[in-house]
Order: sequence, then C-alpha cells, then structure tokens
Amino acid sequence: MSQTIYDFEVKNINGESVSLAHFKGKTLLIVNVASKCGFTSQYKELEEIYREYKTQGLEILAFPCNQFGAQEPGDAEEIKNFCSLNYDVSFPLFSKVDVNGDEAAPVYQFLKESLPGILGSKAVKWNFTKFLVDKNGVPHSRYAPTDKPRDILKDIKEIL
Repeated sequence: MSQTIYDFEVKNINGESVSLAHFKGKTLLIVNVASKCGFTSQYKELEEIYREYKTQGLEILAFPCNQFGAQEPGDAEEIKNFCSLNYDVSFPLFSKVDVNGDEAAPVYQFLKESLPGILGSKAVKWNFTKFLVDKNGVPHSRYAPTDKPRDILKDIKEIL
C-alpha cells in the first residue's frame, strides 16, 4: 500500500504528538509559515478560507519554519501569540520544522517527493509554499509562495 499523509505524526505548537490520521476524510492545505515574511499577510486569507470551508471538510495545517531568511525566529509561545493577535488564527499550528535539508520533517519529505516543484525540484523555495492534499491523504497540488490562498480556492473547492 502506498504511503499517505495519514502515516505521519507531527508535533502541535504545544509540543504534543498528533497523528495526521486525525484528519482522515478532510481536504488539507499544508503551509510552511513565518511571522516576518513578505507573504505573512497570507495568514488573513488562509483564516478567511478556513472559516468559510471548515464545515465542508477543509483543514489548514500551518508549520512555522525559520529556514528562509530567519523569518520565524520566535519560540512556540511567540508564534502562537503573533498568529492569535495579528490574524486571529483558528486553524491548527504545529511546532517549528525544517522543510529542506537533512533535518526536514518527514511529512515535508513525503510532500516534496510526491509533488516536486518547477523543473522537478524537490526543495521548498520559500515560506508560504502550499500543498493541497485530498480526502484520501494523497498529495494533489503544490503552489508557490506567490500563489495567494484565494487564487487556489477553485482547486480547494474542486476536491472538498
């Protein structure tokens, strides 16, 4: 049987282990986020989309990452406070991860293998790279940081 997103366990922002099998049957938008990035304002659209489509089975999973220009320097508490105070984020936040390199989180290794980027590149290029995963846990589409959440809404609605 081939691997799905549900085979992975991650840590939430409070450091507790969470099996991604918890999200079985949901459409997932997985995003590596950062608080001090030019794309940080995408949190606003992500939250709007989450509130609008959560009841239809959408989950947005945000993984803070400090690998690009050190734009997520804070600890878990600072990240939670930033997201709450600035964007009233209600979708799940996870512990800070690496998305590239030897220390890349296994879930990101899986996503990059499943959906290579431009010219077959496996590397995540920057913060706010988005991976859309279908209800069966199979990676569906990959989007660049410059793709705003509203721009990919058509694809999200298609597989909800």
